[in-house]
Amino acid sequence: MHGSGAPSPWVVRWSHLVPEGGSVLDVACGAGRHMRWFAGSGHVVTGVDRSPEAIAAASSFGRVLQADIEDGPWPFGGDQFDAVVVTNYLWRPLLHHIVAAVAPGGVLLYETFAAGNETVGKPSRPDFLLQPGELLSASAGLRVIAYEDGFLDSPARFVQRIAAVRPAGALPRHALESPPAN
Repeated sequence: MHGSGAPSPWVVRWSHLVPEGGSVLDVACGAGRHMRWFAGSGHVVTGVDRSPEAIAAASSFGRVLQADIEDGPWPFGGDQFDAVVVTNYLWRPLLHHIVAAVAPGGVLLYETFAAGNETVGKPSRPDFLLQPGELLSASAGLRVIAYEDGFLDSPARFVQRIAAVRPAGALPRHALESPPAN
């Protein structure tokens, strides 16, 4: 089932940016691998996915909501979270909602497939591949802490990923420090 393995190394690497005990929204959460990671670190987690099977699997980690966020309304209105996590998912009409859901002082951790992936596997449709710099543009208004756009192996894929903080006055000192060693 989608989202049932280990958490993304990118998410783990930058998870120290999430305020202690903060709220985390996992968009297209699948079986809840990131919900499990953050709940285990003492965060209050919420996941949303359209699959009833995924929601059933993720429900043991926190609050879950089954919703078709592509064909229905954004289910969180003006709610904001201390972290918004998205991996292996892209639906461009939601990008502004996802970024707006990051609370002041909160962090966006986003990682998904990018242009070039069509040369090594799926997804291969342009609708599901970020174009160069697209994630940076979508995150305008956030302070970029880390950004990558390129090829990763094992498994072979092209990705864009970002860790970005919504300013809340001064940027917390810990946001500028190197992440803890894994």
